Amino acid sequence: MIEGSKADAATRKLSMGMIGGGPGAFIGEVHRKAARLDGQVEIVGGAFDINPEKSHEMGRTLNLDPGRVHDNYEKMIEAELALPEDERIDFVSITTPNNWHFPIAKAFLQAGFNVICEKPMTMDVAEAVELKKAVNSSGKVFALLHNYTGYPMVKHARWMVQQGELGKVQKIVVEYPQDWLLKRIELEGQQQASWRTDPKQAGAGGCLGDIGTHAENLAHYITGLFIDELSADLTSFAEGRLLDDDVNVLLRYGNGAKGVLHSSQISTGQENNLNIRIWGTEGALQWFQENPNYLYFYRQDEPVQILRRGNSYICEAGQRATRIPTGHPEAFLEAFANIYMNAIDTMRAHMLGKTPTTLELDFPNVNDGLVGMQFIETVVASSKSDVKWEKFHN
Repeated sequence: MIEGSKADAATRKLSMGMIGGGPGAFIGEVHRKAARLDGQVEIVGGAFDINPEKSHEMGRTLNLDPGRVHDNYEKMIEAELALPEDERIDFVSITTPNNWHFPIAKAFLQAGFNVICEKPMTMDVAEAVELKKAVNSSGKVFALLHNYTGYPMVKHARWMVQQGELGKVQKIVVEYPQDWLLKRIELEGQQQASWRTDPKQAGAGGCLGDIGTHAENLAHYITGLFIDELSADLTSFAEGRLLDDDVNVLLRYGNGAKGVLHSSQISTGQENNLNIRIWGTEGALQWFQENPNYLYFYRQDEPVQILRRGNSYICEAGQRATRIPTGHPEAFLEAFANIYMNAIDTMRAHMLGKTPTTLELDFPNVNDGLVGMQFIETVVASSKSDVKWEKFHN
């Protein structure tokens, strides 16, 4: 139990429950580390695996009260609602395979709990639309873990675009190549590969849903531009694989800008090389996720500028997302933690009857999740179609 009541929301730790993230789950442990990084959260319970035995095993590993570790999310909701209001969890984090995101998120929202959810948000657009209605009617905070928007230099890139440093954005090239699915390791029982290549658990997109949506979201977050139409080609290079492992998309944006989006999980030798280049009429930006503390800024006939995290010239949102002095690397876990930090500060504001600030609201939400599902649906439709360009499905 967290000491104190809702009235202490300005200072006490918020209590967190988790669905998923059981033994052997990579992303669940990332969430737990990120949530606790700033000392604002205490994990108090959860339903950590579809197998009840593994769920309780995870509870023991985390040294949780056995009474707050459950066989499934329905029992968890029932048990939490049976507690006095000031003893319940403040929010739940959903780190399951994709097919469980929608029913779990909807159930917790309707039960009156804030939700932080892994992406992609749902299995299809229809679920995303319904979940948006559930978020709006609940009045609760819903955060989506497009974690790459949490990097300080990504926030500074966004600020530079907003300040007009690039002029009019004319071209965007964003790519996310990996090689971890070059072989059919899902046939060897590799847990992460098994569900990500299964349409029943992952949805209509394999590589597309897993990392292609990150690339789309990063481009939108920095530029603020929405896709108008696209032309896509999806491929499953690994023989017999049911979902795509390589994605190539040409993009047309609403302001007339053009774009290229490439994501792949069969790109030999690549690890997590998410990167983006944005060209405008007055300047250009380039950022690499594997070297995230540096942002490259270009002007015609001028030397390249290398902007570095932690310096006084970085924008307010970038400063807020920075924890340590210049020269000390900050990266993946901290970016995750920045999504949690802003979502938690927004929850605190709601608890105290205050309006969250723009900085506190700087995290991906249900609208981003809906756009992500529309992106998946449009890319899949385009890849299957003989029509050259597909209007964005919104």
